[in-house]
Amino acid sequence: MPKHDELDKLAIEIIDCHKCARLVKWREKVSVEKRAAYVTENYWGKPIVGFGDKQAQVLVLGLAPGAHGANRTGRVFTGDRSGDWLYRALHKAGLASQPESVSVDDGLTLQNVWITSAVRCAPPANKPTPSERKKCSSFLTRELAMLTNTKVIICLGSFSFQAICDELKIRPRPKFGH
Repeated sequence: MPKHDELDKLAIEIIDCHKCARLVKWREKVSVEKRAAYVTENYWGKPIVGFGDKQAQVLVLGLAPGAHGANRTGRVFTGDRSGDWLYRALHKAGLASQPESVSVDDGLTLQNVWITSAVRCAPPANKPTPSERKKCSSFLTRELAMLTNTKVIICLGSFSFQAICDELKIRPRPKFGH
């Protein structure tokens, strides 16, 4: 089976995930008890899958979906301030077709970049537990195996850095800094 088809199959599995009761409860609660600014919008309220160029050499790994960003829009780093910063930088570097990402149907495409997260559901207070990261790790393991052209992994924060160090069995773990 081609890697592209495998990534699509993995996306379906991720979207159907209910492994973490705390995260499922939170993501669904947030999608009903919306932020006032988005009260008229339909929230996605499900796990978030990776997005981008399936032949990418650059992988960007984030912490988890934002409660009122990706959990609302259905696309990683979309509809929140972190996404505003990330897509503006990717566009400036020639890796994104536009400098912003506001919805899944906004026309954004990525060139040579795949974006994903260590945890697939929005966590309370934006703080997933190490146990929740571990439960999502099989998704990251499979995703990395399918993204065969990856040469560079950019971790956005220490949580995602810890996740990739665990995934790649990097020992001793280098000190994280930014």
